[in-house]
Amino acid sequence: MANKFVAVFLMCIVVVAAFSLQEAKAAELDKFKGCFSNCSKGCLGEGNGNTFCEKKCDNDCSEKELAGKY
Repeated sequence: MANKFVAVFLMCIVVVAAFSLQEAKAAELDKFKGCFSNCSKGCLGEGNGNTFCEKKCDNDCSEKELAGKY
């Protein structure tokens, strides 16, 4: 009986850890989307092309994301 209790307890810990990681990844993605959206609107408003703005904003927001991690 004790072995079953330990097994269930460990599985609960694994499930909670998986949900925590998923939530953290979603928060990071939301930050990147917000940065990209703001950058893209500003870049397109300046009269630049869509491809140029997409590459520029992707690079800029990726650099900001990496700078925040390290």
